[in-house]
Amino acid sequence: MSKRIVHVVTNVAHYEDAKHATGLWLSELTHAWSIFENRGFEQTLVSPKGGRTPLEPRSLKWPNIDATARTWLADPARMRRLEQTARPEDIDGSAIDAIYFTGGHAVMYDFLENEGLIRLTREIFESGGIVSSVCHGYCGLLNVTLSDGSRLISGRRLTGFSWIEEVLAGVAKKVPYNAEQMTRDLGGLYEKRRLPFVSHVIVDGRLVTGQNPQSAKATANRVASLL
Repeated sequence: MSKRIVHVVTNVAHYEDAKHATGLWLSELTHAWSIFENRGFEQTLVSPKGGRTPLEPRSLKWPNIDATARTWLADPARMRRLEQTARPEDIDGSAIDAIYFTGGHAVMYDFLENEGLIRLTREIFESGGIVSSVCHGYCGLLNVTLSDGSRLISGRRLTGFSWIEEVLAGVAKKVPYNAEQMTRDLGGLYEKRRLPFVSHVIVDGRLVTGQNPQSAKATANRVASLL
């Protein structure tokens, strides 16, 4: 039977200041999608509200865009997927083998407290599935609680976009919170590479996390290997 993967994408199109656009960092989806597709896995896009996911403009420019992202942009069928994402309520987590939270600064606004995503992630993890994220996608893990009341990230090693990377990206004053510090405050064992914007993946059992956009391929490969 083919493995089933849920990719989580955002519905948010801008920072708090609507003049500053954001959205899905496209390559974080397309790198993973390509790897899973080559393995023959069944894939579904899910967003907090369902429907359209906007794209982060910076992810569509050199040097951030690559062949996998260009393939999506040129394929009407793939682009329709970004307009017709499912809602968490449409998905039975016990039937899913892995969840993969994509990034982009937009997810800081709609992943953190979404009850549907929290429920879906808990169901997948407690059914023996893999929970994974890349870059800002780890914001979707921070408030996930398990059936025994414990927090998913508590005492577990993980990574995600670091505060120094926020500073170097020039958006530290735009983001709504410091995700790195919040991870530590909530009991997660946050780790990062000494050098920013270098691929870094941490595997802690069935929790797989990548630090930044440069980590998307490696993160997806680790998930695929575990499956």
